[in-house]
Amino acid sequence: MISARDLAAQVRGGADAAVATRAALDSIERQRELGAFLHVDREGALAQAHALNERRRSGVPLGALAGVPVAVKDLLATRDAPTTCASKILTRDGRLETGWRAPYDATVVERLRAADAILIGKTNLDEFAMGSSNENSGFFPVHNPWDPAHAPGGSSGGSAASVAAGSSCLALGTDTGGSIRQPAAFCGVVGLKPSYGRVSRYGLVAFASSLDVIGPIANDVADAALLFDVIAGADARDSTCTTAPLVPCFNVESQVPRGLRVGIPAEYFQSGLDPQVESAVRRAAQRLEAAGASLVPISLPHTRYGVATYYLIATAEASSNLARFDGVRFGMRVEAPGSDLAQLYAKSRGNGFGREVKRRIMLGTYALSAGYYDAYYKRAQQARALIVQDFQAAFAQVDVLLTPVSPTPAFKLGEKTDDPLTMYLADVYTLPASLAGLPAISLPCGFTAGTANAPALPIGCQLIADSMQEPVLFRAAKALEGLLADLQTSLCPARAQSPLSMLTNSDVARGVGG
Repeated sequence: MISARDLAAQVRGGADAAVATRAALDSIERQRELGAFLHVDREGALAQAHALNERRRSGVPLGALAGVPVAVKDLLATRDAPTTCASKILTRDGRLETGWRAPYDATVVERLRAADAILIGKTNLDEFAMGSSNENSGFFPVHNPWDPAHAPGGSSGGSAASVAAGSSCLALGTDTGGSIRQPAAFCGVVGLKPSYGRVSRYGLVAFASSLDVIGPIANDVADAALLFDVIAGADARDSTCTTAPLVPCFNVESQVPRGLRVGIPAEYFQSGLDPQVESAVRRAAQRLEAAGASLVPISLPHTRYGVATYYLIATAEASSNLARFDGVRFGMRVEAPGSDLAQLYAKSRGNGFGREVKRRIMLGTYALSAGYYDAYYKRAQQARALIVQDFQAAFAQVDVLLTPVSPTPAFKLGEKTDDPLTMYLADVYTLPASLAGLPAISLPCGFTAGTANAPALPIGCQLIADSMQEPVLFRAAKALEGLLADLQTSLCPARAQSPLSMLTNSDVARGVGG
């Protein structure tokens, strides 16, 4: 499959922007059963491509993502497509066709347009980004492109599945507690959670405001860096967005820096970790060491509080943020003749929200209620401070940390839906970096041992760097990706049938399919 960087270079050089766009749209149509997309506008996407060709012919220089098909998680506001957050409450009557239309674009969407990307559609997700399997969508689940019986991860499962299946070259996801990294690991692609504040959240429908981050999903580290450079940077419309100078990451070196110190946290390699996952991650560590890096044993003692801390802070913030969906201002409104305002709220929210969203709202409301705030929310924030201190101490000794992404490979759809606690524990290795606001990247590091009845599934490893140290993170990730290249021998079954994945540099240059 042609890389995003090569495709953009071809289009800037004169290739027809509609070739890859048409191939991506055809791929989406052929792979509808994956459930990766909630909204696709074929005519609109092709119009974008043709307009791009006209601009180039008129002598206008094109941007960094010229002609690249990009999918956008349906948690981000788009002025020309519905934004539903995969929830019925943001529709008039429970149908996708009546989804809420934002009057503006999210900042990251503006930056995609400015870079001349082709926005091909809005991807499916766990409702309001609350989930780890993409089974909590208010409309239909997403299936893993490697094996449709398995979950793609969540909440950005639609975005990860789209890239893995060859329906888009790039995608935007959001990560509150692992929602980019875990789907990337389950689907065998690369996913970055940037530092908190490095990418503007303006236009992102909030789940947990102190944790939410927007980031790229791509087929390789270089394409992820390319998309990161486009979307990152200061934004006056988001008061939490840093004004610290942005160092471009696309051109960072891909060799292991001499003396790179890689921390191996003991708390991430304990009981509950699947042996195949542990073996793959430790093999990645060994290859880094063989290439000249030094492995440093590290302890992050407060990691054990990560799950409890996260599910108090995140649910409390969700309870506050989701109070705006009340049936009065926009979205679903359910009322009966003679009903009062309280009944309007109850019926609208009761019919509009799914089970997992209701669960988290209730947990958060309880944690914030009179008499319990100090016992739960305040203590969770204190535990969060201890987790931050653990990472600060670690990065005084090392440059990056290497860990698993998830305790297991992709699990089967339906396997954990009746056990919320087990589902929450799937994020045990991604939550601490989110609580500390650190950049972290998931990249493929191998596969499970497949059998006749159990196909091989991707395994991901996670690199974590200190706050705002994305260049360090990308340098280490590029190096590790090269060291593991010989292991990436399996081809995603869905991608093998994708018209977009079959495009080569020469196809685009010749205008094949145009």
